[in-house]
Amino acid sequence: MSQALRSYSSAPASSSPKFSYHIAASFIAKDRPYDPSTHVFHFNPYNRIQPPRHRRKSSRPESGHDAFFVSRVNESGSVALGVADGVGGWVDSGVDPADFSHGLCDYMAAVAYEYPSGSDAPLTARKLMQKGYEAVCEDPNVPAGGSTACVAIARPEGVLDVANLGDSGFLQLRLNAVHTSSEPQTHAFNTPFQLSVVPPSVAARMAAFGGSQLCDLPRDADVTHHHLRHGDVLVFATDGVLDNLFNQDILRIASRVMATSGAWNMAANEAVTVADSLDSLTGAPYESKAADGKTKKAVTLQSLLATELVQAAKQASVNTKRDGPFAKEVKKYYPHENWHGGKVDDICVVIAVVSEDAAGIKSKL
Repeated sequence: MSQALRSYSSAPASSSPKFSYHIAASFIAKDRPYDPSTHVFHFNPYNRIQPPRHRRKSSRPESGHDAFFVSRVNESGSVALGVADGVGGWVDSGVDPADFSHGLCDYMAAVAYEYPSGSDAPLTARKLMQKGYEAVCEDPNVPAGGSTACVAIARPEGVLDVANLGDSGFLQLRLNAVHTSSEPQTHAFNTPFQLSVVPPSVAARMAAFGGSQLCDLPRDADVTHHHLRHGDVLVFATDGVLDNLFNQDILRIASRVMATSGAWNMAANEAVTVADSLDSLTGAPYESKAADGKTKKAVTLQSLLATELVQAAKQASVNTKRDGPFAKEVKKYYPHENWHGGKVDDICVVIAVVSEDAAGIKSKL
């Protein structure tokens, strides 16, 4: 099945939740050319297909050290999602950083899907990160490595629970504004907080040279809670995006997509409003034929948001003239360093478009 068409049609369990989430991801490794028609996944997070617990390397998306996941949380109507960025410094120790980040995401997806429905304590973002971290630490196929992580649980009542550790992050966009965004966690310049598995041999070698490997824990993650509204756009991204696009760049791109599609009404001199229904924009992707007989790429509102952001970040990363957020940080900490342009890196975005059911919207009118 084509990556661009990976979608499922199962409906949410039992009664429809008040809020639902329409999700897509886009990604590209730093050394690969980007194709928005193939470097994209569409998700129906309410499907009953269990996510992989042990994904083969050959089946991983072309996202390099970056990884992502989306999963239903049992039968609750909640959705778990997030991104992770493998720490590239592990390459110097002969370790593939992608093993940790992809393993962490696979385990978090499995934990969310299998979380007991009758549990007295709901699954939280920090608990999900903790359980995923414990699982990857016990995996003999991941003897070493590290990763940042930005993990969230979106609940059917319209509450977003986020745990962010490191310099991946998220934005909540609402009515042509950045409603809220996460702050990066760093120990020093370009040294983010990170989950790690450090084998004794590596720890001993570092200690011999007077150094140590960073190893933060899920309890160190920043935890925040956010109330959602119909038409909100949630952006989860690795630093391949956030080092190359300012928050206002991300908002400008997302606003253009939302306005062009009709999801946001941004008429001049009028308050921004959201379309009553987003169903026709967020439904299952489909392929259509262009006038020349060629097949157009399959899109949804959420996948278009994801691919437009990844494409912009990719272009900015190789632009040597326009200084992005990373260049601004370099100048702040190293004013004599002659760094200009973007930062070449793996790039990953997960987008969630928030939709409230018609009954909920009418009750507010």
